[in-house]
Amino acid sequence: MTSLLCITMISLTLAGSACSQLLSYPSTPTVNILADVGTDVTLPCQLPLKDAEDFERLGMRIKWTKVAEDEAMNEDVLLSMGFHKKTYGSFLDRVYMDDDDDPSLTITDVSTDDSGTYRCEIINGFEDFTQEILLKVQGSLAKGVVFPYFPREGRYNLNYVQATKACLHQNASVANLDQLRQAWKDGLDWCNAGWLSDGTVHYPVVRARGPCGGNRGPGLISYGTRNKQNSLYDVFCFATALKGQFYWLVQPDRLTFGEAVQACLDDGAEIAKVGHIYSAWKLQGYDRCDAGWLADGSVRYPISRPRKNCSPTEAAVRFVGFPDRMQKSYGVYCYKK
Repeated sequence: MTSLLCITMISLTLAGSACSQLLSYPSTPTVNILADVGTDVTLPCQLPLKDAEDFERLGMRIKWTKVAEDEAMNEDVLLSMGFHKKTYGSFLDRVYMDDDDDPSLTITDVSTDDSGTYRCEIINGFEDFTQEILLKVQGSLAKGVVFPYFPREGRYNLNYVQATKACLHQNASVANLDQLRQAWKDGLDWCNAGWLSDGTVHYPVVRARGPCGGNRGPGLISYGTRNKQNSLYDVFCFATALKGQFYWLVQPDRLTFGEAVQACLDDGAEIAKVGHIYSAWKLQGYDRCDAGWLADGSVRYPISRPRKNCSPTEAAVRFVGFPDRMQKSYGVYCYKK
């Protein structure tokens, strides 16, 4: 009797084990996806072709999760059960699936904070399938550079419309929050608040001190959304990689601003803009310890290799100021398309 009972229990155990193997599909290898900040990206999730025909779709549930190292910290992204779909947390109204037959997830307007591992689970009560996707969102600074800007009139003189025009005039656009955040991570430390493209005002602090971050830094210090017409601040601009040549024009004499503009024209070029000098400095490693006129009437010089008398403490585009345009103390930087 005891022998028969043991045989029966072993048989049930083996049957249960076999049944368990049939009802659970193995996880597929992790898929790697690369996306740029501000774009929409689709994370693929699809049953293997050989399994898709046998998978029962009636009552199918699809769950997307952003996976943390500590599973207790996992973040729900989307849950789909037939016509009912729900999004969660920072993904609220930012994610969607095209249809129930394709569980792939689209995330709109991705930021670097969206980087991480995502888990797709397809469950119908009898069978389940799991897929993991590793998403890496690269900051747009891989293709550009953020720089602070204020006009000749001085700091805190631009409303939102004027700030937008100021960046455009310097061969740039108003930076977005992700671009400023990445610039801060790369070391941008600036104690003057500036407009961003969404109408908010921020400034990046790496070394919190006194009025610059104080007890709130380091980080991106936010003033929130401001009145675009009446509020006056500086602006953070974003310049992309150059499509032409930025260069120092060799001249026998120092030039007034008007002479500098004409000298570049005579060389078949134009006087360079602030966006040009920042792009050449950041993306091409341009380095020259000579102060030169730029199109906005400012005088600057780019240092990629800090040295004595040439920005000894850090690589930077050094700002001399907005001197009298009749002053013959500087050379000129030109840009040729």
